[in-house]
Amino acid sequence: MILGQIMPDSMRRRTISHRPATFHKRDLHAVVSGVRGDIRFNAPLREYTSFRIGGPADVLVTPAEEADLCRLVRQSRVAKIPIFVLGGTNLLVRDKGIRGVVVSLAKLTAVKDDGDSVVYAEGGVGMPTLMRHAIGRSLSGLEWAAGIPGTVAGCVIMNAGTRLGQMQDVVKAVRVVDAAGRIVEWPASSIRFSYRRARLPRGVIAGVWLQLKPASRERIQTVVKDYLAYRKATQPLTLPNAGCVFKNPGRETAGRLIEAAGLKGLRVGDAHVSEKHANFIVNRGRARAADVIALIKKVGRTVETQTGVTLELELKIVGQP
Repeated sequence: MILGQIMPDSMRRRTISHRPATFHKRDLHAVVSGVRGDIRFNAPLREYTSFRIGGPADVLVTPAEEADLCRLVRQSRVAKIPIFVLGGTNLLVRDKGIRGVVVSLAKLTAVKDDGDSVVYAEGGVGMPTLMRHAIGRSLSGLEWAAGIPGTVAGCVIMNAGTRLGQMQDVVKAVRVVDAAGRIVEWPASSIRFSYRRARLPRGVIAGVWLQLKPASRERIQTVVKDYLAYRKATQPLTLPNAGCVFKNPGRETAGRLIEAAGLKGLRVGDAHVSEKHANFIVNRGRARAADVIALIKKVGRTVETQTGVTLELELKIVGQP
């Protein structure tokens, strides 16, 4: 999922005009100077996305701690090099990759209780880890996330959800590294949540406070078990994918419209419309981003021709065209 993107105004203009940006290697080295954590130049992003698709990042940084993330943001601002924060799910990285700095929050994984059924989780905490923490303390509110593999920060940005609930139901506040590399905190009341989206000031989500509720551990476990079984039965969880491709248009679901159009099994290269759930595209081995994008266009055109409904993407497509 896309957690956020920090980009100087000059770079925003270049991106809008579709002129590919290039950065000198010495500038990239300057941006990561003194930043603790893992640093990889020309890193293939397919290794970091649930789709197993994506070209290289100029440099991929996994900061060791929040302070390193702040330093990275400050130095990127000085160098006028954009930062893209990688979530991994609900994301398709184009075949030519992402220019500038790509950040993984995989080392920001602390989870702690903060009183009155509040849990604080750093941005890189996986939702399964957070759910186990909540269940262990008999705290309800995250059952809807059963089976979602994304990070806490990514789920906030996407306002991730299922038929059981969504992220906005439990967010109390967020901790953000702003565009200047400073730590700021925003209450949930300042976040504009909508369907599969949350509007926040530009920056990187370093952590989230979640307001949960005491409940029977056995009841929570039963709900989670039942929903995991439902997801396993109805979604292609054994093949690389990025979750639902299209948003549901009103009362009808995108999956039903795609299935009714006879598109299950449609393929471009190794990108296939899932036979199990038509709103999923799966990678059957060597799919490229170009294959997925071509398949998305075919599905969208066919559904619109047959039904008059224009499907809107839930999947985020990023990277150099």
